[in-house]
Amino acid sequence: MSQPDAQIMDLAAAGPLTHRRVLRISIPIVLSNATVPILGAVDTGVVGQLGLPEPIGAVGIGAIILTSIYWVFGFLRMGTTGLTSQALGARDRAEVAALLMRALMIAAVAGLLLISLQGLIFWGGFALSPASDEVESLARDYMRVRIYSAPAAIAVYGLTGWLIAQERTRAVLVIQVVMNGMNIVLDLWFVLGLDWGVTGVAFATFLSEWVGAAVGIWFCRDVFRTPAWKDWARVFDRQRLKRMALVNSDILIRSLLLLSIFTSFMLFGARFGDVTLASNQVLLQFLNITAYALDGFAFAAEALVGQALGARSRGALRRASVLTSAWGGLSCIVMALAFAIWGGAIIDLMTTAPDVRAVSREYLPWMVAAPLTGVASWMLDGIFIGATRSRDMRNMMVISALVYFAAVLALLPLLGNHGLWLAFHISFIARGATLMWKYPGLEAEADRSLPA
Repeated sequence: MSQPDAQIMDLAAAGPLTHRRVLRISIPIVLSNATVPILGAVDTGVVGQLGLPEPIGAVGIGAIILTSIYWVFGFLRMGTTGLTSQALGARDRAEVAALLMRALMIAAVAGLLLISLQGLIFWGGFALSPASDEVESLARDYMRVRIYSAPAAIAVYGLTGWLIAQERTRAVLVIQVVMNGMNIVLDLWFVLGLDWGVTGVAFATFLSEWVGAAVGIWFCRDVFRTPAWKDWARVFDRQRLKRMALVNSDILIRSLLLLSIFTSFMLFGARFGDVTLASNQVLLQFLNITAYALDGFAFAAEALVGQALGARSRGALRRASVLTSAWGGLSCIVMALAFAIWGGAIIDLMTTAPDVRAVSREYLPWMVAAPLTGVASWMLDGIFIGATRSRDMRNMMVISALVYFAAVLALLPLLGNHGLWLAFHISFIARGATLMWKYPGLEAEADRSLPA
């Protein structure tokens, strides 16, 4: 490709499916993910310099409410990746362009809807997460500014998915670095330089999200030089819109079920006291580290499996699944070893409370095992997203959630918090096992034509 980040990907120029190609896709995603926790730390750190607890709580609760709502639209990233990679594999460039337009339109409509419903959203958020009057007042100031970047924040999901499908992950890295880097610089300027407090943090995020969306559109600029992007008959084609809606709705249900597992894990853990609850929260950060590292290989699986299925190549689909999973598995082995060796030191960095440190060390073996028990579920998620087998993802997640809650009911009275962690691991294994059971159907589908 002469300009890999400025035009629709040429599959012939991408070369054979090799380890090098997998790493070329994966590494920029891993690097872009590394900027996320840095931004969170700076957001907290700058308001922490104000010397009061209320601004810290306000930014925390405001960000959680809005981020949780935006997270629901993560289906747009996953669905766009799967559908676009399949269109690319089928060499249907007009559909690749139409998918970008559909994603941007969904983002615009969803964002404007959130802005119009902001009063109801704020009320619901504080009803679920009550805070003191002062914290709630500051948090509302924060959200009143940041809600106006909702269309941009959701658009970034669609743009990212579209670029990942074409293996243009360097562009994704640039978007994240520009967006998060600008956010950090503006945080420092608005809060510490101009003394805007919580509102300064909100304006920093507002501006950076719009700039991030603009940078993403700039990377897609060549699409707008062709007539395909405004082929409205194709963009609004009923069958294609229906397929996109079905894929995205299934992924949304699957994501909500996954969220229910993580949320209930924290709620069940609260039964064992504040120290154990804090310990569980500390240890879950190990899981976040693992997920950030695995995202690169899972995203590579999404792109390569989707392309293979679009081209109806069983051999390419299997090779994509094997190569990306091999790298994901190797990464998880390395992380398990790292957690075993340096887990105690990582815990000490996260908390200074002696009792939380002690309890966290007691449960650390569960986090050493987590990369190993979870790798199959994470990698198969990527494979199934690329194949847009969203119904299977939804149904297998229903089974896995039921298995998890049954395990909690059985193990919690017997083993306490250890039983909770065991049930958590059982949910990983159930997700991996059920998706593996469905995997042969993907290879069979590669021999059949895809729906129109």
